[in-house]
Amino acid sequence: MSVCFHHEEGIIAEPLNLTVSLRGTREVRDNCQLFRLTGLLDAFSEPTFRKVLSSKIDEGPKNIILDLSQIDFVDSSGLGALVQLAKQSQSTKGTFQIVTNARVTQTVKLVRLEKFLALQTSVDKALENTKSS
Repeated sequence: MSVCFHHEEGIIAEPLNLTVSLRGTREVRDNCQLFRLTGLLDAFSEPTFRKVLSSKIDEGPKNIILDLSQIDFVDSSGLGALVQLAKQSQSTKGTFQIVTNARVTQTVKLVRLEKFLALQTSVDKALENTKSS
């Protein structure tokens, strides 16, 4: 059974087929894709996460926003997937931004990837950046 979620008028979020511990939706807006994720981005969920998002990046639009503000945990596998997806997005001449929470920010800063992964404080800020790019 497929369920759609309405976040904003005219925007329909399609559910992503990820894992039991990682759930999410994808919204396509003007010139970007917004992925909203909840749960754990770890060694268990990473292969599926990377495969699903990689195919969506190839589909387009090329500007990517990952909303990880509801993520409970990210491990080194999850960070590796984020780096790979950021590189893939850059190779398509797109932008790649991550909306984060304190836990995710701390993990990313620990390995000094905060600038490379373009951390943002809100989806609105990331959307604003996408419009101005």
